[in-house]
Amino acid sequence: MIEKLKQDIQELANPERAEHNKYYFKTVKGEYGEGQVFLGLTMPQQREIARKYKDLPLEQVQALIESEIHTYRMIALVILTLQYKKNQKEIFDFYIKNTQYINNWDLVDVTAHKIVGEYLLDKDRSALYDLAKSSELWEKRISIISTFAFIRRGQLDNTIKIAEILLKDKHDLIHKAVGWMLREVGKNDKQTLTNFLDKYHKEMPRTMLRYSIERFTPEERQFYMKK
Repeated sequence: MIEKLKQDIQELANPERAEHNKYYFKTVKGEYGEGQVFLGLTMPQQREIARKYKDLPLEQVQALIESEIHTYRMIALVILTLQYKKNQKEIFDFYIKNTQYINNWDLVDVTAHKIVGEYLLDKDRSALYDLAKSSELWEKRISIISTFAFIRRGQLDNTIKIAEILLKDKHDLIHKAVGWMLREVGKNDKQTLTNFLDKYHKEMPRTMLRYSIERFTPEERQFYMKK
């Protein structure tokens, strides 16, 4: 089955788009996506292939997720989101075991809340705090993006607490992720967001702050952007 899946991918490969992806996802030496290979499929195309092979056995999903080809990893991870409802614990454990391969922002953002966040909705969430305190960029991003599942249910405390842990992180991709989730908190409960901003806006990285206040009025944005 996996060989047919790869064949379907190759039939849709787009070298021109793949070349653009190399720069968009920062694949040159020294950047966060160094060495990753793209085949130029759009996200809808990747989702369609994932749906076609949604019953792919986990050992074959493992083979895809270990590939240097980013396209294979994305499709493998989307397959996991499709398998999640039937085998929640198994898929959650598989995902956590493979965080080293979930190594670009799109891989995290498409899947973390649908697997890690959903699984932890009614469970102890200490695993998220372990990820937030990791030295690995992508595990930290998984920790905050996973809380999107909680925000959608009006559960905001974990997002705020993990945002506090990541407040002084040095990486722009963490600043953006935290700011995005704070913005989502504000859509759910603006007072919770303004309480956070009143406490931290002077020390937040500017990118994090800008993302978090995107839905504010111009006057409110100006107020918080002042040092």
